[in-house]
Amino acid sequence: MKILVTGGAGYIGSHTCVELLNSGYEIAVLDNLDNSCEKSLEKVKELTGKDFPFYKVDLLDYEATNKVFEENKFDAVIHFAGLKAVGESTRMPIRYYHNNITGTLNLVDIMEKHGVFNIVFSSSATVYGSPKTVPITEDFPTSTTNPYGSTKLMIENILKDVYAANNKWSITLLRYFNPIGAHKSGKIGEDPKGIPNNLLPYVAQVAVGKLEYIHVFGNDYNTPDGTGVRDYIHVVDLAIGHLKAIEHKANIAGVHTYNLGTGHGYSVLDIIKAFENACKKELPYKLEPRRPGDIAECYANPQKAKDELSWVATRGIEEMCEDLWRWQSNNPNGFEK
Repeated sequence: MKILVTGGAGYIGSHTCVELLNSGYEIAVLDNLDNSCEKSLEKVKELTGKDFPFYKVDLLDYEATNKVFEENKFDAVIHFAGLKAVGESTRMPIRYYHNNITGTLNLVDIMEKHGVFNIVFSSSATVYGSPKTVPITEDFPTSTTNPYGSTKLMIENILKDVYAANNKWSITLLRYFNPIGAHKSGKIGEDPKGIPNNLLPYVAQVAVGKLEYIHVFGNDYNTPDGTGVRDYIHVVDLAIGHLKAIEHKANIAGVHTYNLGTGHGYSVLDIIKAFENACKKELPYKLEPRRPGDIAECYANPQKAKDELSWVATRGIEEMCEDLWRWQSNNPNGFEK
């Protein structure tokens, strides 16, 4: 089975490529390298001992994307490619809507043209907006609090309409919670360009001495310690979720939606403590006002993925932090050594 991985040079994409190759799948990677690095793919080849084609192509370039399909016979697509920073999306909504939605429209149109009807889409728990209760199940109402989340929800709705118009499609929507960690080898991990937008890469860069202190936004939420609570999932568990989606849902027509999370919520201060244990040092932080759009708590009920995909997150918060620290301490400047 041959799979096109869009955005395969990115953080979650590269870890998924490792799991796909180690499980015997053939892959090709399409990535414009806008927020990723080709060196991650060299590391994927090193870790797996397997080669694969890489296309430096932007999904906004219809002709170049179509050419990739002309040169390969794909059985399925795992679609990671997209802009992904919540804060940036609020400053650049037009760029986010154009890139994420137009790129997906091009991809799906080209897939249909070439008779490829299997897609696994990288969605997000942001489609649940500010949930009234937790844990969150897949049938919760959807709404969004930022343009990034809105692009994910719009793409989900587009894909549902695509299936309604043509019942050949098998569409799997994977709603991720908060991916952290890195490959056990320390060879691939999250490599944000500029100052990180997400908590864990920021914590790791404070630990390695690149940043001065951690910003803790809000300590007056209705949570055990007042800081925001999230469902953090190891990136390798998340990557395995994509394999399970391909194994269990490829060629089964319909729209299949799953939460990928651990079902446990950890506060910002829990995370800082776990990372201090991993790096064996105290990490400075400052309490600051809440950010607009942030919610008090968000964690998954992952039972449906367990029942239908035979998938369970197995790595705990200590392992997530240890693996992230191994990556960050071995690669203080990410892939740019």
